[in-house]
Amino acid sequence: MSTFDPRKDPRGRTSNAGSFSERTHSDPETTLGAPEDWPAIGSETLDWESRYAEPSALERYGPHPQTYTAAVPPLISGRALRLSPQTAALARAAENELIRFDASLNDEMTGFAPLLLRSEAAASSQIEHLSASARAILTAEIGDTSKRNATEIVGNTRAMQSALALADELTPGSVRKMHEVLMGGTNHAPGDWRTEPVWIGTSARSPVGAAFVAPRFERVPALMDDVMKFARRDDLPVLSQVAIAHAQFETIHPFTDGNGRTGRALVQSMLRGKDITRSVTVPVSAGLLTDVNAYHDALTAYRAGNVEPIVEQMAVASDDAIRNARTLVGQIRETTTGWREQAKPRTGSQLEKILDYAARQPVFTAATASADLGIGTTNIYPHLRKLAELGILKQKSEYKIGQVWRSDDVLAALDQFVDRAGRRRS
Repeated sequence: MSTFDPRKDPRGRTSNAGSFSERTHSDPETTLGAPEDWPAIGSETLDWESRYAEPSALERYGPHPQTYTAAVPPLISGRALRLSPQTAALARAAENELIRFDASLNDEMTGFAPLLLRSEAAASSQIEHLSASARAILTAEIGDTSKRNATEIVGNTRAMQSALALADELTPGSVRKMHEVLMGGTNHAPGDWRTEPVWIGTSARSPVGAAFVAPRFERVPALMDDVMKFARRDDLPVLSQVAIAHAQFETIHPFTDGNGRTGRALVQSMLRGKDITRSVTVPVSAGLLTDVNAYHDALTAYRAGNVEPIVEQMAVASDDAIRNARTLVGQIRETTTGWREQAKPRTGSQLEKILDYAARQPVFTAATASADLGIGTTNIYPHLRKLAELGILKQKSEYKIGQVWRSDDVLAALDQFVDRAGRRRS
């Protein structure tokens, strides 16, 4: 059994922060100390003005004036990060496990990357109480927009893809692009900073008495500039930096809607941009989904000036996500091995290409497969019929898009992944 060395990453390099990076990291002694050194958010009292031009009778005759307390987050871009030795070691260990998992799939990236990306998007959406079956989500991907939740989750998948594409930027502009992709087609100002209050509480009518009110919208641009400067720093242990940038983003709540999903897309963008994940999207949101209450409690603790819980939650979520993803990968490998034993495709043949395609795209039409694989439709149908006869694929008519082909084995594995993520650890 190997002994874990928190100063050595799985790719054989030794770094002070325990992360895989060619950049220079700070000495770990500068990152250890009392967690209470991180500042709590401040507050300011603001007058509440109804969004309607004319007040209602209730507003005219109710208590006047009405005020509410909004958060004033501290600026963090140049702040020292002090963690207890235990939390720092936990984060380094989780960071190294993320690197190991990513490296272990490098040769199979083409097959597993799309499935893990969709799994992350589905889990992130479920944290916001948006759920749909894998079949509904993948059917929405190819044009069936009849199921609202599935369509919104597809938007989240595209936002994750955008986050990975923008991983080298980590700017306010890249965050706005992620949100634009996520919320495109909605009335929630896709890609624009909010110009109104947002809050967490039981009343949708006003922020008066809300549990948490995000900073007034005039503060958002400067706060987002600051948190993205923090995200671009290269002198911090990466997973801890990711956790804190995420918590600060969620505290700012820069958009009218979609903040949670955009904030978790930012997590993936930072992991990719800082070389923790090079090949696949590790579904960290699936780990957070395992105990959503603890995740929300950690965000609350961060706002009170304690960074330890959110760093610990990100580390534990990463570990849970890796375990869950390994199970999914094992199921897909077993399924595809069985397919090959049944179908007996020749190496490099069209049949082999279609089998690989069905594993990573388990709902498709003949036209989409033909276009993606470069196989003529007249040539693809005999292969699809053969796979249907073998029970590998099923054919069904779907609303709006006609005949689709699907792999129920892969769809079941994806649904089981989300189900496992939704169970709290005992």
